[in-house]
Amino acid sequence: MTLTINTNLLSLTARRNLASSDASFTTTIERLSSGLRVNSARDDAAGLAISDRFTSQIRGQNQAMRNANDAVSLLQTAEGAISNVSGSLQRIRELAIQSANATNSVSDRQALQQEVSQLLAEIDRVGVSTEFNTLKVFDQFRNKMVAGGTTGDPDKDAVIEGLQGGWLENTEAMIQAAYGIGGSGNSFTIDLSVFSDGAGGTAARVTSLVGPSGPGTNITLEIDMADFVPPNLPNGGTAPFYSDRIIAHEMVHAIMATGQSWGELANDGTATWFLEGVAEFIHGADERVQADGVAATLADNILAWGSTSVDYSSAYTAVRYLHATTGGTGVTNMLQHLQNTPGQTLSNAFAAVTPYASTAAFVADYNANKAAFIAGFNFGNADTGAIGGADVDGGPVMNAEDIVNDAGSTISTNVLSGFNEIWNEWEEGSGGGTGNILRFHVGANANQTIDTAIGGMNLGALNLTDVDISDVNGANKAILRMDQALEYTSRLRANLGAQMSRFEQTINNLQISAENLTASRSRIVDADFAQETAALSRAQVLQQAGTAMVAQANQIPQGVLALLR
Repeated sequence: MTLTINTNLLSLTARRNLASSDASFTTTIERLSSGLRVNSARDDAAGLAISDRFTSQIRGQNQAMRNANDAVSLLQTAEGAISNVSGSLQRIRELAIQSANATNSVSDRQALQQEVSQLLAEIDRVGVSTEFNTLKVFDQFRNKMVAGGTTGDPDKDAVIEGLQGGWLENTEAMIQAAYGIGGSGNSFTIDLSVFSDGAGGTAARVTSLVGPSGPGTNITLEIDMADFVPPNLPNGGTAPFYSDRIIAHEMVHAIMATGQSWGELANDGTATWFLEGVAEFIHGADERVQADGVAATLADNILAWGSTSVDYSSAYTAVRYLHATTGGTGVTNMLQHLQNTPGQTLSNAFAAVTPYASTAAFVADYNANKAAFIAGFNFGNADTGAIGGADVDGGPVMNAEDIVNDAGSTISTNVLSGFNEIWNEWEEGSGGGTGNILRFHVGANANQTIDTAIGGMNLGALNLTDVDISDVNGANKAILRMDQALEYTSRLRANLGAQMSRFEQTINNLQISAENLTASRSRIVDADFAQETAALSRAQVLQQAGTAMVAQANQIPQGVLALLR
């Protein structure tokens, strides 16, 4: 071994190893004191980057869990409010059923209406003021949201409600009961926009494609909204020419258009008086005859149709005369014959089922006796002169307001038994609209959201702005409205329940994901104490040994002195 004084290689080596032992000892102490394997980037640069991403995901998912829990709380607030609204709706329905009973006086029904008004006010208050953290829970728009659909026009929606809620169903039943005819599953389009000739003109009409013989196709009820506003439910329009009576008139045309001999009738201008007369006879036209004047009606020629009001009065009078002179069966028998027998003209029907040999024979008889017949009309009572009523058949008095029952058995888009309705413009849906869209962030990254729609709960949304049970018609209509609103609230509550269940599953998923991410991060950054304590013992021994060896190495140059002695 070479002995030197200036350079002590053994000491340098010992000191280097001691420094390494010191660094290892320091790292081990740092890990054991912090509990972390990675305390800085120098410990594990890649692991630190990965662990930071894990931390972002874990913290994001923990916040997402809190967001989802807040969403559940908001939905629970909405569901609780809807529960209260449902209770109020049930009570209003109960009161409407009570009001519809014949034992109630006018004052009784007014008292019942007072409670209904208060309950409606509370429903509206709940729909408007229910909040969560100062945020409005329900949609604040007042557009109709209950089941069915909408045209986007409140007036059209109201007219369609009248049609779907009783006008169509009950006028079809009236025609079946009085005339014994009905549709046979034909398509029937209802349109509120395609036709208009201005207020005071033709209020509604039925059109069809028809050949020279046989039934019509593409049967369409075209309503002129200019004559149907304001809607004024339940009867519609203004007295005495209510909208429900107009629909009764047009439904006669619609049903006749399905008949086997519709082509013969529609193409015969001399048969128009019969077509229009039977349509007027179903709901009565005493008011029209009185307004047009008896003299004008008598002067009119029923075979020369001019589409004036007097023509309608004259046609009605002629059909009523036919009914009277045939023992109350002639009109019904003729309609059934024309409906069921192909290739029949009006004259053929007269000859087949009435005492008259032809249309001409009937017209001659009518012209000879119409003055005396009309003189027997009772214009002083409330009866409209409809078939089956007091004036015509000795039945119950049928006044202009009650001749058509405006409350059907349901409110639906398919209320006719003899037709399949097609509603133009009507956006069919389950109700609820898009509602109040709430977007909840339920993930650790951007755009990881769940959208929740909560519909409106105010009177406009529930279509309850004009509920009035102070009369029987209004009470019956209210029952249907309550059924519709309850169906909407039940569906909305079910939807909220489904959404809450989804959020609970979202929370469970986030918990599992956060747990697994935390475990992965732990394997990267957390210290293994068993391993680190073993490393600590090793580092302590090496440090002590290194210190001793440095001391020994520093003594080696002293050997040079022995050579110099």
